[in-house]
Amino acid sequence: MKFAIIKERKNPPDRRVVFSPEKLAEAKAQFSEATFKVEASDIRVFSDKAYADKGFDVLEDVSHCDVMIGVKEVPLENLIPNKKYFFFSHTIKKQPYNRELLQAILAKNIEMYDHEVITKDNGGRLIGFGRYAGLVGAYNGFRALGLRDGLFELPKVENLSDLDAVKKELDKIKLPNIKILLSGTGKVAFGAKEILDHLGIKEISDALYLTSNFTEPVYCMVDVMEYSKRTDGKVGDKFKFYNDPSGYESNFMPYAKMTDFFIAGHFYGDGAPFLFTRDDAKHPDFKINLVADVSCDIDGPVASTIRPSTIADPFYGYDPKTEKEVAFNTKGAITVMAVDNLPCELPKDASEGFGEMFLEHVIPAFFNNDKDGVLARAKMTENGKLTERYSYLQDYVDGK
Repeated sequence: MKFAIIKERKNPPDRRVVFSPEKLAEAKAQFSEATFKVEASDIRVFSDKAYADKGFDVLEDVSHCDVMIGVKEVPLENLIPNKKYFFFSHTIKKQPYNRELLQAILAKNIEMYDHEVITKDNGGRLIGFGRYAGLVGAYNGFRALGLRDGLFELPKVENLSDLDAVKKELDKIKLPNIKILLSGTGKVAFGAKEILDHLGIKEISDALYLTSNFTEPVYCMVDVMEYSKRTDGKVGDKFKFYNDPSGYESNFMPYAKMTDFFIAGHFYGDGAPFLFTRDDAKHPDFKINLVADVSCDIDGPVASTIRPSTIADPFYGYDPKTEKEVAFNTKGAITVMAVDNLPCELPKDASEGFGEMFLEHVIPAFFNNDKDGVLARAKMTENGKLTERYSYLQDYVDGK
């Protein structure tokens, strides 16, 4: 079977790749029956020469390969009919802006595998860039704090070579006595936690966080059952909540009254209660003045996130009184960092980590008869039709 590492063509350019040269060499060594080709690219974080030096053919045309492996959406005109493709299609939630992409995939008889649904049997994701989103998101939050309050100046992550360089910059700063709330317990949240721990910020329990003041910066990591509660007053169940969040309401305000800097690293499911609303943000006791929204759900559970921001211009302000955008350093505003493609700022580390997971969980499935069902669960289309698992997208495809 012939695999191709394809060139990223989406704008703005994304320098990430599924396999670094070193990890691709490991794949080649492990699976002698597989052939790997690399499509030439002048934007990839690893040079064409780096792949050639590992013995790979770097080609302008990889259309003879069977499986095309990329990161972001492939432009419609570059989709090759009758191939297998792996990339983030951003269609599984019926995103309107990618309806034509899924229509083209079906029209061209492409077998589509979406990275986002490469999962375990229980639905847990096996691969992704979540850790790197959390790492960069937390760093960017501190960068915003330093710039807004004139405390320190951190360089942009995109101007640093790798994660080690990011951490070295953090070693140079001194934080004020702020209280930081981190929501979530997945890869994103633990990426952000890695930054907090590197800074030596003390982690405390939610009981202490909600009742005490400190003479040093502290943080508290909360899960969905801390910031949500049942409306009938009974004890909540996280797993039942994930299946059916009705009957729950937000319990976030006690935290909002004690928090300076909120890092949103949670997963937000359809129908779940918002963490805080625009009315909540108007409350005189609402204390949060800085939000690093890594989850970045627009007009969703974090009321101050009214639009995504960009790597080039990562910060804006949200005025709770007017519910409008203002400058990020406006007095009385909530400073917001809501970049929706954070791992792009750390392409080398993100690519190396992604490749490690892809080699462990995906490539073997091609040669062990997919014994764990990894490919079957991720396959969205086959023979010009949606697979049964993704048949719920038919009305989306039909434009309804």
